[in-house]
Amino acid sequence: MSSKLDRDRLSTLWQRQFPKGPPIAHELRTAYSDRWVRFHSLPDSKRYPETEDEYAIALNRYNTILDELFEGTDVYVITVAWSWEPGGPELPPVLREVHPQGARWTTLAYDDDPDPELHSYTHLYADRRPWRRGTVDDILREVAVDVLSGVIITDSGLTRIHHPYDGGADVILTTPSERDALRERHTDWLSSHPSGL
Repeated sequence: MSSKLDRDRLSTLWQRQFPKGPPIAHELRTAYSDRWVRFHSLPDSKRYPETEDEYAIALNRYNTILDELFEGTDVYVITVAWSWEPGGPELPPVLREVHPQGARWTTLAYDDDPDPELHSYTHLYADRRPWRRGTVDDILREVAVDVLSGVIITDSGLTRIHHPYDGGADVILTTPSERDALRERHTDWLSSHPSGL
């Protein structure tokens, strides 16, 4: 059961906890690189699941990390849609299917170009719910095959972030030592690349 979204509280928390930029998932690993770790969702860094067995592996890895981060807490689930209109869609069709409780949190404008036809808008939808393993599996399945992107899952205090993407998850922890401890528990899921990507 999702509780009513307090947009102002969420915006205030974001500004306090992540002051280096807006809630754009793929930018967080650079802004908070000292607390960031990436886990791959399939063996041998395979990008996309092709069978139900591979989906099961990916979902297990996503949920294992999510359990370690959020067990016993409430989480915000944040999804994203893009448009050329500032109003944008109230809830796009794919999100109506997998994130029906998502309410419009905020819209970010990219309107620096003098040509108004090149302005774009990122619409963020969020809900708050108790964390339970499997509660976001419908969203994670769509993320795993790149139907959805930009998803953020975070605790109600915005202290830790889980950003699933097609191929894995970027995780921002509270401190470098907490990041290191999580990384050590799941070394088999890390990239062999020196950058961690």
